[in-house]
Amino acid sequence: MRTLPSLHRDIASCSACPRLVAWRELVAREKVARFRHQDYWGKPVPGFGDANARILVVGLAPGAHGANRTGRMFTGDRSGDFLFAALHRAGLANRPTSEARGDGLTLRDVYIVSAIRCVPPDNAPLPGEIASCSRFFDAEVAFLHRVRVVLALGAIAWRAYLDHVERGGVRVPRPRPAFAHGGRLGLEREAPGPPLPVLLASYHVSQQNTQTGRLTPAMLDQVLAEATGRAAAASA
Repeated sequence: MRTLPSLHRDIASCSACPRLVAWRELVAREKVARFRHQDYWGKPVPGFGDANARILVVGLAPGAHGANRTGRMFTGDRSGDFLFAALHRAGLANRPTSEARGDGLTLRDVYIVSAIRCVPPDNAPLPGEIASCSRFFDAEVAFLHRVRVVLALGAIAWRAYLDHVERGGVRVPRPRPAFAHGGRLGLEREAPGPPLPVLLASYHVSQQNTQTGRLTPAMLDQVLAEATGRAAAASA
């Protein structure tokens, strides 16, 4: 019987996309000066968090010297510093930093996945690579039975979640709702079934966004406040 840990092992052993395999391993071999004495993970990165979460956060891909080094989503780089500080302020993480697997960080009521599990060159996965990785996205989300809110960090994550629900037989409005920071979308099943999560949107927590002020801590705090409020209301 497949379990979440066994799925994580399957994800970490994937070699389906030659371009991504070559790049993640090159980054892990060449490293950067500040991490030259560390062993890089250099493999696909599974999701991380509370398996009973009501909030699912969807990112783009592992960072070259963050998750591709540490083996945990958003861990070990500035993007993760920004995200986990916000999760801590929202009461969703027990500490504001994420440095390495085994550092004592735990998440409460939130689980993190990404659209693609290997670091892509220039942070730009190809459509076929996202499609290839979708089987892991679908399988991991299927274990998260209590999710009531999905927070997409960026346009690729927004599209990845809409693709996911379409593969599950849910009809997404046409034309598809475009990504926008602060956006929200309610989806409904045509056939009987449990209610679908509300989809929320935030700019990605990349340094390109946070250092330029396109995404500020207050902006992310506001989206997370909506996410926690909606999750609580949906479970009441």
